[in-house]
Amino acid sequence: MRSLIAVWRLARVFAHVLRGLLIISLRFGSLRPAQRHAHVGAWSRRLLQLLGVRLEAVGQGRPGAKLLVANHVSWLDIAAMHAVLPEARFISKGDVQHWPLVGRLVVGVGTLFIERASKRDALRVVHQTADALKAGDTVAVFPEGTTGAGPELLPFHANLLQAAIATEQPIQPVVLRWHEPHESFSTAARFIGDTSLAQSLWRIASARDLAVRVEVLTAQATAHADRRALAEHLREQIGAALIAGMR
Repeated sequence: MRSLIAVWRLARVFAHVLRGLLIISLRFGSLRPAQRHAHVGAWSRRLLQLLGVRLEAVGQGRPGAKLLVANHVSWLDIAAMHAVLPEARFISKGDVQHWPLVGRLVVGVGTLFIERASKRDALRVVHQTADALKAGDTVAVFPEGTTGAGPELLPFHANLLQAAIATEQPIQPVVLRWHEPHESFSTAARFIGDTSLAQSLWRIASARDLAVRVEVLTAQATAHADRRALAEHLREQIGAALIAGMR
């Protein structure tokens, strides 16, 4: 029975992705930013719904330019955050843009790509992020650099935080907690090790009562901050909120 439900969900998701590609190809270029954000938010919420994921949103994003910093569990984290914070432009690893269908979507919504193995490329993305923040954009980053098994957090990389410090734009932490009945931190949502995108999709579509809690914490100033100390502070803050949400 669960297999039939998963197949039905994935068939509808495929159609939804094709619809998203059509919107990006035919309409996005002529839309104002607010209209684009409305499409991104609605599309992301619908994607979660089609996959059987219940969205729990807590807190609100600060208006205007900001750097969002979140823990990283799943490739679906982007959709979960876009469902609540549709204005976000994500920083993602470069190979995502080559994923079938999904790659075209993430490129279309203004994602910034980084080759994580290259220090020179990290510097380029810091400058690109700073330019986006100065232009009034919201940029989102996963400072762990990769997905973790959770709930324990991986070390936070501090480099990309420099963009917010240099432009004196605020950082707003976001806490992502995927959970399901009898699991305060979902195993179905994890995207770690050698798990392929197809395998992850099947696990998520097959899950029963999977939910994601997106908690937006209070924004904080960055002027004159030390990026390494700031990274550690954000890691502690997000980790504490994550553990508190599991109780």
